[in-house]
Amino acid sequence: MNYRRMYRERLKTPDQAVRAVKSGDWVDYSTNLGFPILLDQALARRKEELTDVKIRGNLIFGPIQVVEQDPEREHFIYNSWHCSAYERKLSDRGLCNFIPMIFRNLVPYYRAFLTVNVGMVSACPMDEHGWFNLSGASGVAKGILETADYVIVEVNEKLPRVSGGYGQAIHISDVDCVVEGEHPDLPVIPVAEPTAEDRKVAEQIINMIPNGATLQFGIGSMPNTLGMMLAESDLRDLGMHTELASDAYVALDDAGKLTNKKKRFMPGTGVTGMAFGTQRVYDWVNDNPGVAFMPLERVNSPEIIGEIDNMISINNCISVDLFGQVSAESAGTRQISGTGGQLDYLTGAAMSRGGKAFVCMTSTFREKDGTIHSRMKHTFQGGIVTDPRSQAYYLVTEYGIVNLVGQTTWERAEMLISIAHPDFRDQLIRDAEDLGLWRRSNKR
Repeated sequence: MNYRRMYRERLKTPDQAVRAVKSGDWVDYSTNLGFPILLDQALARRKEELTDVKIRGNLIFGPIQVVEQDPEREHFIYNSWHCSAYERKLSDRGLCNFIPMIFRNLVPYYRAFLTVNVGMVSACPMDEHGWFNLSGASGVAKGILETADYVIVEVNEKLPRVSGGYGQAIHISDVDCVVEGEHPDLPVIPVAEPTAEDRKVAEQIINMIPNGATLQFGIGSMPNTLGMMLAESDLRDLGMHTELASDAYVALDDAGKLTNKKKRFMPGTGVTGMAFGTQRVYDWVNDNPGVAFMPLERVNSPEIIGEIDNMISINNCISVDLFGQVSAESAGTRQISGTGGQLDYLTGAAMSRGGKAFVCMTSTFREKDGTIHSRMKHTFQGGIVTDPRSQAYYLVTEYGIVNLVGQTTWERAEMLISIAHPDFRDQLIRDAEDLGLWRRSNKR
């Protein structure tokens, strides 16, 4: 088969390629490094010709030109499955709508329920066998493109080429159109400097991680802090099974801690579905046979996660209420991020022999005007619940760590208040009394 000829026959300019989009269509931009920058720019240039074009994406770092060039949303409606910091700002301006999901179900949603008229993705240059590597978007991109009526691949020469279990590449025979062009450097997501509170949280969790544990780190400074501290610890033979390959795993690998030897699922190989972070991450995953990218419906499957002994899941949250409900995606009704894979790993780690699921937060947060608020809430009163109280496990702040499994409502209230900031504990006790969650014997 002459794949180069097929490539040339499908090659168009970005402006020619986006002629496939019609008014009323659903268009998909995939995720993170898969964002098709040139196609997005070309589609934005067509705005006066189009109406009611609905676009899905997630964890895109921007700028998204179909949004920026159409602030009245007269032509394009952008929607995200999981908000990056950029998409959060769009949401605050009314320019992005959120789509609730958990990551393991994302591609199955497309297969069973959703329409994609035009699927677009950035990918590595085609190899001699006719394959385009889907790079950091491998966890969901292939499954989404398989449901699309028309598929456009935007070749980005700067993307890292990743190894895979499966699903990390799409073949030229399944592509309708190819575009080329110059691209900016890949987005760099800097590692935040850890706070004293982050370190205190991490110190408590490290003491509960055994040698040979397999780790999942969520997005945020606290999980990254833990990864960096683990790299300096005496622990050994750690493994990686995570939806996102981040800088924390690079630090563990550099320190010789990330061997993946003790894993039951793909032993010897770190497993992930996505990758973004600093340039160190992109260099690390590039042509690295020790890191396998797979579809998130497998990577985030609780059944698979549960088969891994000593599976340790570490994620952030925004707040917890006195019933033990966890919000990791909204502040009140303001969308901050998304459910992502947190509930997938909370469920799977609880099923693992020796596994533990940690949800972390600092006890307080400070507003721009200096006002300090407790992250421990009376009730959410409109906030979005990410993790139901029936699946709450270990909760951690800088003031302690508690395990809510099997605890009554009044025991939970006592335990949660014990790790709240001391300045807010008396008010939280009064709140618990109002909710009927407090016994006189609780307060010693």
